[in-house]
Amino acid sequence: MPQFRRRQILAGALLPLLAPALHAQASFPSKPIHIIVPFPPGGSTDVLARRVGEKIAVALKQPVVVENKPGAGGTLGAAYVAKSPADGHTILMGVTGSNAIGPALYSNLTYDATKDFAPLTMASVSPLLLVVNPKVPAKTLEQFVALAKQKPKSISHGTPGNGTSMHLTAEMFKIATGTDLVHVPYKGSAAVLTDLLGGQIDAMFSDMQVLMQQVKAGKVVPLAVTSAKRHPMLPDVPTMAERGYAGFEALSWQGLFAPAGTPPAVVALLSTEMNKALRSNDIQEYFGPTGLIVEGSTPAEYKEFVDKEIRKWGDIVRRAGVKVE
Repeated sequence: MPQFRRRQILAGALLPLLAPALHAQASFPSKPIHIIVPFPPGGSTDVLARRVGEKIAVALKQPVVVENKPGAGGTLGAAYVAKSPADGHTILMGVTGSNAIGPALYSNLTYDATKDFAPLTMASVSPLLLVVNPKVPAKTLEQFVALAKQKPKSISHGTPGNGTSMHLTAEMFKIATGTDLVHVPYKGSAAVLTDLLGGQIDAMFSDMQVLMQQVKAGKVVPLAVTSAKRHPMLPDVPTMAERGYAGFEALSWQGLFAPAGTPPAVVALLSTEMNKALRSNDIQEYFGPTGLIVEGSTPAEYKEFVDKEIRKWGDIVRRAGVKVE
């Protein structure tokens, strides 16, 4: 059979299969796209959503509106998107709390984090950093663990609240090290940092962007990062795994989701344009100094990552007996 004839037959056979996807992609977006941020304006999740939104608005030739719907550790905004039409015009900027921790932490969630979302792309990831006030007589992770074991319940750590990734990372730490720290919950990271600097609490796990300035100024002592590899901004700070706690990894992450059932062609288009935005020079240059690693992913890669996170954090919540009233 002539080669060109064979190609014509193949094209004719594939056309009915491709037509629905091509139509969906051609008709999308047909109206403004809304990115739901489940936190108040001004934080890193909000800023990243707005920067990505600006770029995909240009690429897709439709306005992108960022809406803030805070509450319940990000789960209120997530629930809103889960119930939105599955047409790609409503998107969630989800985080560890809303899409991995929440399912185990809240008994009354109105969405299923595994089944109700179509992952689009990982937006950013950052390890947490364990730091102590300089007055604490421990300058290494080994010394800190030894001190905590020597004097159970004598060392306090602060978090932005019960059930946050910082709280559960500390619970993971306690399980891994066999220590018993005193948990002091606050309303937000700023209040935790203020009391850490003032010596009212001894330690905290927090995002790199919250702590980097204080680390550089010598106002807090960094003991370990919670990623599998050392962070490029703190090459001298070891990982937990390096210090003998194999498999210890806790990441603060942000990523984009559409409602489940969104047409595959729309998912593919959104993911492609979002990845282009995330990997653009100006976004890389803006977020690089904050400690966030912004790189993007395929929908399949992101789904695999989120599913593992749901299992991991669910196990920590159960083992630690964490409850949110």
